[in-house]
Amino acid sequence: MKPTQSIQENQTTVLSTLNPAKAIVRLAVPATLALLAKAIYNIVDTAYIGMLGSDSALAAVGVTLPLLLIMVSIENIFAAGAAVLAGRQLGAGNHDGANRTVTTIVGLSMGIGVLLCVLGIIFIEPLARAFGASDAILEQTEAYAFWMFIAAVFNLPAQSMNCAARAESSVKISTIAVAVGAALNILLDPIFMFSWGLDLGVAGASIATTISQCVTFVILAWFYLSGRSIIKIKPRYFKLSSGLVWSVVSIGIPTAVIQICLAAATSLTNIAAKPLPDSERIIAAYGVVQRLILIGCYVVMGFMQGYQPVAAYAYGAKNDKRFHTSVRFALKGSLLLTVIIAAVYILLAKPLLMLFNRNPVVVDYGRWLLISQVALYPAFGLCYMMTITFQTIGASKMGLFLSLIRQGLFYVLFILLLPKFFGLTGIYLAQPAADLLTVCICIPLIRPMKRIARENMSGQKAGDPV
Repeated sequence: MKPTQSIQENQTTVLSTLNPAKAIVRLAVPATLALLAKAIYNIVDTAYIGMLGSDSALAAVGVTLPLLLIMVSIENIFAAGAAVLAGRQLGAGNHDGANRTVTTIVGLSMGIGVLLCVLGIIFIEPLARAFGASDAILEQTEAYAFWMFIAAVFNLPAQSMNCAARAESSVKISTIAVAVGAALNILLDPIFMFSWGLDLGVAGASIATTISQCVTFVILAWFYLSGRSIIKIKPRYFKLSSGLVWSVVSIGIPTAVIQICLAAATSLTNIAAKPLPDSERIIAAYGVVQRLILIGCYVVMGFMQGYQPVAAYAYGAKNDKRFHTSVRFALKGSLLLTVIIAAVYILLAKPLLMLFNRNPVVVDYGRWLLISQVALYPAFGLCYMMTITFQTIGASKMGLFLSLIRQGLFYVLFILLLPKFFGLTGIYLAQPAADLLTVCICIPLIRPMKRIARENMSGQKAGDPV
């Protein structure tokens, strides 16, 4: 037996026969580490920029966060959708369908990445202003955002390949690719940023990140082109069709909408803070807080990326018992993780903020912003787990609805209203209020979610080619 064949059979065993809890954890741990490595891009940039001793520089990078989240959301429309569809197809034994899905989406992602890069650079100033950049920080915001748009050319196809690797349980290469890129970013940031190096300041941080993300893309491309993967990416499998694109997009949109809503929430919070006294410091603090929140999000997302391939494979194979065992474990695990994350952030809020900024005023604002963001954080774990499950079972409308409610419908409503009446306190109260309503919506939908899955598995043609 060839070594490559043996590896591929082992990967399939993880998805099909290993105890679901063990399979989820086995896939989730490296996926979480890979995402945390990705978070290092943002954290390292923020930490190094904090060393520049400029609150305006920190605020400028904070303003770019919604742009970053929007681009990540576009990545996820295709990457998450392709991963779920390919997972179903593998579970149903339709390997050619999985090859066609991933090859086509990776090719499409390349084209969209180029389009985003061009449009982003053309409209860079109005975009920066729309997301809260004032005249004082506009130049630095544009300098950082420019290279973010360049990076989109590599990030979109890389994310599609990354998710496809997890769909076939090839998590090792996913971890290596992202970890190498993150380590390179740590090394390059100071070289590009500080006076003893190239002295490019904020722009240097963004250039270093772009180079690192390009390296991640090259590693993943090598994995697929070398023939080591179960899913094959080859020109003959590229078959762009409206049916395939719609199948992928309809699955991927709920995950992407969560990111878009987070971007909108971040932007609206920056806008709500602008009329307040000391707004620049509030925005600087909020930018740091959102990057810390992303770490918590990535932990939960990593766990879900371990759950989703197992659930999708079981769903495609019509294995009702395995699917529902996976659902129960994922539900308990997501709630436990979010409780732990909330406790860590609440207890360590001040020292965490001080890692990025020593200004006591910024730290104090950030402390209460961070606590308010995670006070009812299990709402995120519950809502995200249910969104992923509805995606996996083909109930995309319900998945879309759940992806909209927390940071979209509820948070937007409260961030538009509460600061007008309560000022900064209104910003602090917006997230807990949104989370409380989210829990009230999600809990009654758990039983219908399980029922829909059973009905679909009893009557579906799993993994049908598109």
